Amino acid sequence: MSEPPAPIADDREFELAGMPMRFGKYTLIRKLATGGMAELFLAIQKSVAGFEKLIVIKRILPPLNQDQAFVDMLLHEARVAATLSHPNIVQIFDVGQVDGQFFIAMEHVHGEDLRSIVRQMKKRSIVEFPLEHALAIVLGMCAGLAYAHERRDLDGTPLNIVHRDISPQNVVVTFSGDVKIVDFGIAKSDTRLGEQTKSGKLKGKVPYMSPEQARGEAVDARSDIFSTGVMLFELTTGKRLFKGASEYETLKLICEREYPRPSEVRGDYPAELETIVMRALSKERADRFQTAREMQAALETFIRNDQIAVSNVALHQFMQTLFEERLAAQKEALLQGKALADIIEMQHALTASADTNDVDASGQRLLASATQSMPAAARTVTELEIPARRRRNLLAIGGAALAFAVLAGGGALLATQRTATSGAETTETARARASLAIESDPPGASIWINGDLRPEVTPATVTQLPIGVALDVKLTKDGFETGKRDVSLQAGETGRVKLELRRGALVLDVKVSPAEASAAFSLDGTPVVGPRIEGVTSGTPHKLVVTAPGFADQTVTVTGGALETKVIDIVLEKIAPTAPTRASHTSSHHVAPQAPPSPTAATGGSGKLNVGASNGWCNVSVDGAPRGATPVAGIELPAGPHKVSCTTPDGKSLAATVTIPGDGSTARYKFAL
Repeated sequence: MSEPPAPIADDREFELAGMPMRFGKYTLIRKLATGGMAELFLAIQKSVAGFEKLIVIKRILPPLNQDQAFVDMLLHEARVAATLSHPNIVQIFDVGQVDGQFFIAMEHVHGEDLRSIVRQMKKRSIVEFPLEHALAIVLGMCAGLAYAHERRDLDGTPLNIVHRDISPQNVVVTFSGDVKIVDFGIAKSDTRLGEQTKSGKLKGKVPYMSPEQARGEAVDARSDIFSTGVMLFELTTGKRLFKGASEYETLKLICEREYPRPSEVRGDYPAELETIVMRALSKERADRFQTAREMQAALETFIRNDQIAVSNVALHQFMQTLFEERLAAQKEALLQGKALADIIEMQHALTASADTNDVDASGQRLLASATQSMPAAARTVTELEIPARRRRNLLAIGGAALAFAVLAGGGALLATQRTATSGAETTETARARASLAIESDPPGASIWINGDLRPEVTPATVTQLPIGVALDVKLTKDGFETGKRDVSLQAGETGRVKLELRRGALVLDVKVSPAEASAAFSLDGTPVVGPRIEGVTSGTPHKLVVTAPGFADQTVTVTGGALETKVIDIVLEKIAPTAPTRASHTSSHHVAPQAPPSPTAATGGSGKLNVGASNGWCNVSVDGAPRGATPVAGIELPAGPHKVSCTTPDGKSLAATVTIPGDGSTARYKFAL
C-alpha cells in the first residue's frame, strides 16, 4: 500500500472500518486506506503518565502474512527505513506482529499530498502553483533524499538507499508548512536478503520513472533525482511532462522522445531554473545532478539570485487557507473519536487488571494502576473526518461504554468504602463476556468480526466477545457471495448466527485484438462460447486460453468477485512464418497450455521485447528468468517464441507465448490484470 492516507469519502467506508479497536499496544481509531498489500489505520499509542502519540499503522493484509519471502522483504526494508531520521522523511517507529499480523508503525503526518493539493486548488479556481511554494517543496524533497542517499550502516558501509517511487502521492505538505517524503518503507537498498527481493514486488508510478527504471535496469540515487526533476517541471509549468495514451506510450515518451523545455510551455519561465530542470531530466545518468544535495544547492543559488521569497511560514499560511474548512471539521471530529478511544483504552486496562495476579496486602486485586495512566482530553489535531451520523452512533456507544467504565472502576476509586465482596463483583463485571456460535451453508467460511479476520472457520464458537455493543459479523468463502449479520450479545449468553451463502457468478468479457483474428476460447480446459463468458465461479482462479489460426496461443489466469464483470484484454501475436505453427483447436484435448519452445529453437536473428500491464503491475519472467516489474522494455531475445509470465503482488500468475521477430524490431505484450 504505497499511497498516503486519503480522506474518507462517505459514511459507508467509515462504517466498514469497525473502529476504534485495540491492536497490541495501540488503539486503532479509523481505517485510512487499503492497498494491494496493506491497510492503513490512524492510531493512538498510550503509555504511563498520560503519554500519548498519534501514529499510522500499516497492517499487512492476511494473505501476505503467509508469504515468508514477502515478510522477510518487508522486515528488512522496514529496518532500513527505520534508521532514517530526518525532518523531510516520515519516521518509522516500530515493526512487529500482533496475532500473526505484521505491521509497521510510522509517524502521523497532518497534511495533504501534492495530488490532493492540486485538486483542492482546482476547486478553489487557483490555476497556477505559486513558484515560491513549488521551490520550497522541491527543496525539502532534495534535503530528505540527500540524507537517505548518503546513509551508512554502523560499520560505515553505504546503504545505497533509493526511494524508487518519488511522485506526487508520496510527497506530503503538512499544515504547518513542512515537506515530508513518505513510503521509504518500500525503498531499495543494496543489503537485500534474497532473490525474491531483488526481483522487486514494488514499482514507481510510470509517469515519474527515470529512463533506466523504465527499461528495467538497475537504479541508483540519480533515478530519484530524475523523478524530482519531473515534479519540478510539473509544479512550475502546470503541465504534465509524460502523459501518453497508455503506459506503453508513456514509456516511449520517457525512453525515446525529446523532452519539451519549460520555456516552451511558459514563455516567461526563468532561464536559470530551466537549466536546473533540464539537467535533472537528462536521459543519461552521468549528465544529471550526481547527488540530491547538488540539485538542492543549485536551487538555493537560483532562489538567492532571483530573490524569491521561499518560506515555510508562507507555505503554512497557503495550506491553512487552502484547507480552512477541512481543518475545522477535522479538529472537532478528532475530539469525538479520541474520546471514544480513551474509553476503549480504559476498558482494556480494567480488563487487563482484572486478569492480573497482582494483589495487595489484604488479598484485593490491584486496580489503581489501571487508572493512573489514563490520558486527558485530546491534544492533537489530525485529519480524522467522522460523518455526523456515525458520530452520533459513536457517542451513543461511548455513553454506554463510559457508564460501564465508571461502574467497573468504582471499586478502585472508592476502595476504602467497599467490602471485599463488592470488589469481587466489580472484577466480574469488568470481565463479562459472551460467546457467538457461527454456522454457514456451506461450511468452511472465513469469519470476520468488526473487520478483523478470526482464526476459526465455520462452524465455530467465538468466545470472549464484548457485550452490549454492535458486532458486524461477515462470512467469506471462495466462489460465494459475502454473508453479513449484525448482532449484539448480552452477558453470559451464547448467540447464534447461521448464514446461507449464495454461490457467486463471474462474467468474463474478453476483448481480442487484432479484430480480424478468428478466436476460440477455452476455460479450465473446456471449450466455451466467447467473447462474453458467463456463469464463471467467482473467488477461484481460472485458466483462460485464447487460440486463433496463425497466432500464438495466449493463456491468462483470471480471478474475480461475485457478480463482477471482468474485462480481459488479449493481444494476439502472429507466428513468424519461419517459426513452428500450431493449428487452432477447440476441443478440450488441445487447448491446454503447452510448454513454449526453447529460445535456442529460434530461427536466427534477434529482437526486443516490451512487457506492460493494465489495471495494476506484476513481476515479469521470460523463459523462467526474472526481468523485473512492469513496465519492462528493451529485453534482447533470440528470434522465435518465448514464454512470458507475469506474477501479481497477491501471487496470481498469468502467462503468454510471444514471438520475437528476427529483424531487430520490438515485440510488445500487455497483460490485463
